[in-house]
Amino acid sequence: MSPQRPGNTFRNMSQQPRPKAATASTQQEPKTSRKPGKTRSAAGGAAVSRWGKARHFMRERPRLECIYRLTVRVFLWLFFGSLGYVIVLKYVPVWITPLVISRWIDTIGTDESGHVYKKWRSYDTISKEAALAVVASEDQAFPTHWGFDFDEIQDAIQENQYRKRPRGASTISQQVAKNVFLWNGRSYIRKGLEVYFTVLIELIWGKKRILEVYLNVAETGPMTFGVEAASQRYYGHSAEALSRNEAARIAAVLPNPRQFSISNPSNYIQRRTRQITRQMRYLGGQKYIRNL
Repeated sequence: MSPQRPGNTFRNMSQQPRPKAATASTQQEPKTSRKPGKTRSAAGGAAVSRWGKARHFMRERPRLECIYRLTVRVFLWLFFGSLGYVIVLKYVPVWITPLVISRWIDTIGTDESGHVYKKWRSYDTISKEAALAVVASEDQAFPTHWGFDFDEIQDAIQENQYRKRPRGASTISQQVAKNVFLWNGRSYIRKGLEVYFTVLIELIWGKKRILEVYLNVAETGPMTFGVEAASQRYYGHSAEALSRNEAARIAAVLPNPRQFSISNPSNYIQRRTRQITRQMRYLGGQKYIRNL
């Protein structure tokens, strides 16, 4: 007998039924949603369509289109004009402010008419005791904040709910923006512009320039503006030679320089002066403002 040969494995495999190929209907995936790109393009087209309708609406009304164009031009002129003015004042002394003009108008017809005590001094020629005194008195977070002290604003809002006389929370930057660029008064428009100019000077001027301008434009007495004018008028020497106590007394009258007096301080001003000098020591002295 001849030995039995093994079966042909390859042939047997070839004889096995082949799996049926998937039909075209099973290979195609159902379309459930549109592509994101088409959705975005449709939204963009809708926006363009709405803008086109608005333009067509205005073209049919020439007067309305003229008002629109004039409004846009005025806005651009005001924006770039204010921006350019802020840039110029970064390098040029601030000789005149709306507050000075307002106070001068108030004195017309009086004995003080035409007498404005104001003299510009650079930051380097002003005693750092004066710079430290106004920071300790008005805005201790000045070296670190970006124009607004939100903790102080929140505290002022809570306190003003039961205070007869509302307490402010303006920073030195806000006071500079108000004194240099804006008029006196209380309104939402003026407050909005104050925020706008505060942001601009924080971005363009920097802390040292803001403090320099504040020391030169802050009202320190009747028709007296800046620490140099106050020092010469009430102490008889330049602001470069101000002592700590003298600087603290100038800072003490800043909340209401027309009511409080540097030359004839009340008990309140003397007590406030001592408080400011203590705060100046607690802050660490002049090194607190050294790296502005």
